Amino acid sequence: MIGLVGLLFAGQVVFLQKTLMSKLEEIEDITIKLIDRWNKSDERYERRHEKAINEMNDITDDLAFLKGRINGRTN
Repeated sequence: MIGLVGLLFAGQVVFLQKTLMSKLEEIEDITIKLIDRWNKSDERYERRHEKAINEMNDITDDLAFLKGRINGRTN
């Protein structure tokens, strides 16, 4: 009787271990996909940010040029 209970317990431990390991692998795959998605999102944000900064720099340069032209005419 004790041997049978021990065998059932060992079988349950093996079953739970296999089940939990498969769930852990699924969670790991999902986590990797989420991290990849965040990285792609960050890359898109960086590109948009760089474009906005470049546009602002161009506008600032044009404004400085126009100010110089205006100040040059009044003197």
